[in-house]
Amino acid sequence: MSEQEKTEPSKRVREGVVVSAKMKKTVVVSVTRLLRHPKFNKTIRRQIRYAVHDERSEAKEGDRVQIMETRPLSKTKNWRLVKVIK
Repeated sequence: MSEQEKTEPSKRVREGVVVSAKMKKTVVVSVTRLLRHPKFNKTIRRQIRYAVHDERSEAKEGDRVQIMETRPLSKTKNWRLVKVIK
């Protein structure tokens, strides 16, 4: 066998709004997605909140941010802040 290539699975990236920035090095980001109802064909809005690691505490409440999946950092934190968009 020739060289084995180690392929890292692509990290998931999401974009959302900071809804809470009251903890040290952690912000809560709300990510909204739109999906179509299978039977009634109506657009439905689904929302999920992620605990995100913010090392430099640069995100404030109301900011639009980009987050990326990472290894577990604590019991609830599996995401880290990539950048503040707005």
